[in-house]
Amino acid sequence: MEASTMTENPVSYSHNSPESTSSEPDGSDSQEPLKKKPRTDLESYRKAEGEKLEERLNGILCCTVCLDLPSCTVYQCTNGHLMCAGCFTHLLADARLKDERATCPNCRCEISKNLCSRNLAVEKAVSELPIECPHCNQQLPRSAVDQHVWNQCQERLVNCEYDALGCSWQGPFHEMALHEKECSAPSKKGEEVLEVVKQKESKHKEEVKNYRNILGLLSYEKITFNDIQLRPYRTDDFSTKLYYESGRFTAFNQQWLIKTAVNDHERHPSHTIERRMTFQLVLKSRVTTPMDVHYLVINGPNSDVKINPQVYRFEFTEEKTESPYETLPLVDSAECNKILANKTINLRLILFQVPK
Repeated sequence: MEASTMTENPVSYSHNSPESTSSEPDGSDSQEPLKKKPRTDLESYRKAEGEKLEERLNGILCCTVCLDLPSCTVYQCTNGHLMCAGCFTHLLADARLKDERATCPNCRCEISKNLCSRNLAVEKAVSELPIECPHCNQQLPRSAVDQHVWNQCQERLVNCEYDALGCSWQGPFHEMALHEKECSAPSKKGEEVLEVVKQKESKHKEEVKNYRNILGLLSYEKITFNDIQLRPYRTDDFSTKLYYESGRFTAFNQQWLIKTAVNDHERHPSHTIERRMTFQLVLKSRVTTPMDVHYLVINGPNSDVKINPQVYRFEFTEEKTESPYETLPLVDSAECNKILANKTINLRLILFQVPK
């Protein structure tokens, strides 16, 4: 009876021992589940999220109007929605043309130059975000792209050294030396080179003529200038177009004023992104003898509008007291939006009376 008992115990003992557990073929009930390793790799985390950090920041810091990352100044409304400088001035210009209150496209709160502020933190953050060089596709911070393109990039587009002789080649910088060895421009006949030089010289002469004309006007005895402010007003007709008008000012002992119009030949200037301004000089005094006057408009004090000065001429008489509308020589359409975004336009008008 004791022998049988001793025989059963070892069997029972061996069944519960660790050795027997390790030798079990299934052992599913006795094995502990494997623990998952903590994820510490940042790149794996980004892949699990589905997008890179830079892509998420692009969506956060982009302009709410054009949905692109700002390239210069960034404004924000009172609720923090971001707008690049170009879109911000365009919104203000559209509101001025429509005679409406400018609002944020996201939250519809009122926006203006007084209510909105610059966001310097976003400007700095955007300047550090990576972007590909448009020529060599190298990843660079946005603040370093311009310097890389102009000084280091071997794929940047350059013109042939002989472009003054009429060569129209344009290609990567690293191919320029090879092209110049094979360029046919240096071997052109004198007649062909002369024709190219004449075309370039004609364009240059027009520019020089304009500035010489201005310098010549400075020798006139009767010269005056006025810093004027143009304020917006609207007509009473059905179109309710937007115009600007200055107050009266004195020049050559006469009373004058300036009028301007925005896209005056279009019924709805707000339906186009191309904005132009025209202006006319109006004589408000009565004259008995004709007055031959040269005039030009340049940028006024405390104004950042870019204007290419052009000289205009008109003879004022008792019957003709308004000059024709001339184009305000702004650099581009964005400058017109910049003007419309302001409550007033600051210009400097220079008048020259032609001696008889």
